[in-house]
Amino acid sequence: MPDVERGEIPAAIAATEVAELLTYFEEKLSSYLPEEKKKILSAADWARRLHGEQKRASGDPFFIHPLSVASILIDIHMDAQGVIAALLHDVLEDTETTRVALRKEFGREVESLVQGVTKISVLRGRSRSLQHAETIRKMLFAMVKDVRVILIKLADKLHNMRTLGYLEEEDRKRIALETLEIYAPLAGRLGISRIKDELEDLSLKHLQPAMYEQIRQYVADRRSQRSSYLERVKEAISLEAQSAGVPIEIEARAKHFYSIYQKMRRRGRPLEEIYDLLGLRVLCDTTSQCYELLGLVHKLWMPIEGRFKDYIAMPKSNRYQSLHTTVMGYEGKIIEIQIRTHAMHQTAENGIAAHWLYKSGTMKEEEKLKELSLINKLRDWQGSAGGDFLDEIKKELLRDSIYVFTPKGDVVELPYGSTAIDFAYHIHTDIGDHCTGAKADGAIIPLKEPLKNTQVVEVMTSKTAHPHLDWLRYVRTSKARTKTKHWLAQNEPGLIFDRNIVARKKEEVPQPIVFQKAKEASAPAEPETQIRDPSRVSIKIGDERNVMIRLAQCCTPSVGDSIVGYISRGRGITVHKIGCPSIASIKDFVERSIDVEWETVSPKSTRRFLVTARLASNLFSEIEGALKKFGGHLIEGKLEESDHDTLRGAFTVELDNREDFGRVMKSLRTIPSILNIQTGGTP
Repeated sequence: MPDVERGEIPAAIAATEVAELLTYFEEKLSSYLPEEKKKILSAADWARRLHGEQKRASGDPFFIHPLSVASILIDIHMDAQGVIAALLHDVLEDTETTRVALRKEFGREVESLVQGVTKISVLRGRSRSLQHAETIRKMLFAMVKDVRVILIKLADKLHNMRTLGYLEEEDRKRIALETLEIYAPLAGRLGISRIKDELEDLSLKHLQPAMYEQIRQYVADRRSQRSSYLERVKEAISLEAQSAGVPIEIEARAKHFYSIYQKMRRRGRPLEEIYDLLGLRVLCDTTSQCYELLGLVHKLWMPIEGRFKDYIAMPKSNRYQSLHTTVMGYEGKIIEIQIRTHAMHQTAENGIAAHWLYKSGTMKEEEKLKELSLINKLRDWQGSAGGDFLDEIKKELLRDSIYVFTPKGDVVELPYGSTAIDFAYHIHTDIGDHCTGAKADGAIIPLKEPLKNTQVVEVMTSKTAHPHLDWLRYVRTSKARTKTKHWLAQNEPGLIFDRNIVARKKEEVPQPIVFQKAKEASAPAEPETQIRDPSRVSIKIGDERNVMIRLAQCCTPSVGDSIVGYISRGRGITVHKIGCPSIASIKDFVERSIDVEWETVSPKSTRRFLVTARLASNLFSEIEGALKKFGGHLIEGKLEESDHDTLRGAFTVELDNREDFGRVMKSLRTIPSILNIQTGGTP
């Protein structure tokens, strides 16, 4: 059951009779879309007849699912056509009906929405992962034309996550991870916090069930204690606001479980040491009242330095607005307080897409779409390939943003971690291609240094400057990466780019020392990746530039592994791990080897290691802390719960000096929950 205190959307209970669900649905329609009620119920009846005796994994009638999806959309104020499309969103995929029949019955608009949500079920010769990427790409590009497509999909995903327990464990974890990586962040980018929060909590429930249950029980045990404390705080704020003549509403706000889990990971602390679980939301009528209330709150309690954020003056990209402050409350307890107007609250809860798109009908469709940066970025990416597109979506579009300023005061939104190179290419390709340095707030900074929120950034250029291969290791935006690759491909013909790998072409036949290195490395050793001497690499592949690079299946190299390429006859370049046993059986390996390296791995020493550990809430943070102690940078890492109440994880770390790796390993072995560490390999 959803937690009402946490603001979850009421779930349509699958075990309830369909007739009762329809009655509940009709009641919602009567209060929200009374004039469209008859038409919507007609669509519900059509969907019910089409799905007939179909069952869900739970054994319940399939029709419960589209009915629940439509009910969720009513809660975020979807229009009538969107609700009808939600009721029919599975009919093209799971029934015998056709697009022609759907269009004839409910019109072209509904048919277009349903088609936008429908999966790509057949892509001949394509892998399941690529087919999945193509489906997401199709759906997101349909959103460029009509944002309701993704709103329907988010509601569909939410109801599926609520009933995920009926699937096998492997499927549950796969779907939960996809939800956490794509759909929850997408809901966040659209500003629909109520859906985002519940998707994150449900994902945590299936990915880390023990941790989820620990947090749930901890919050539940302290609910009554929390309620009495918050009532005391609410009374104090109410009295101050009343004295100032400011009418307000105050809501208690419990942190959702995933946000608590993230705090534990970021701070490296156990659950018992996360104190800022108390939250209040104060609602008022005007923006000026928001700032007045902020002063009243700070008059009552001391604010904590560095914990104030003004999202009213600088809204998030999804148009979220609010004042956030953290204060030291009664008895030394930390309280997070949000202050916003009622209108801001509606946008925060239901999302800018729903609130703004269907509010007035006075704006033209094209003008409305321009208000979402998400839509503009997707429009720019419409030519991207399936797999690459999905990777870029995860890396750039669905991560947190920073906002920096041009010297003229224009605001530029960039993904978190972006550099001055990303900024330069965002302004113009010529500026990016010729940038030599940058200033942030008047001080010169390295081009590779991540920018900080609200900095004023100025790019310095020169006609003789040009991109370098190292830029690919530091840029974060797809535009900067694409433009850098394009310049290098046009001006440095000895380079080939494919699959996040750079191959170098040379006319000289390599010396046997290249093969000797591979043989020496075949002995058990800790893996290390460095840029190798360009003078000792590869052979020219005629005038062919579109050479495909593929990863060898015998050793399956992954980012951070030390690698070497082999020019296969008619199959492009095959990339092996250095030390792969298969290399010894390739007779002409010496003559046809080619130097390859990972695009994103720096020339510093790079190592991989595997970890097995007991279940612990702060293990990830402890590992990060051990790495940072010796100047290490975590390139990638993941922890997954395995059988027998243990965690298994794989990590790739970058170090300034190879000698530091031994010290890092020694530090890691002091972590109490770690049972075993293995250097190199894949999980």
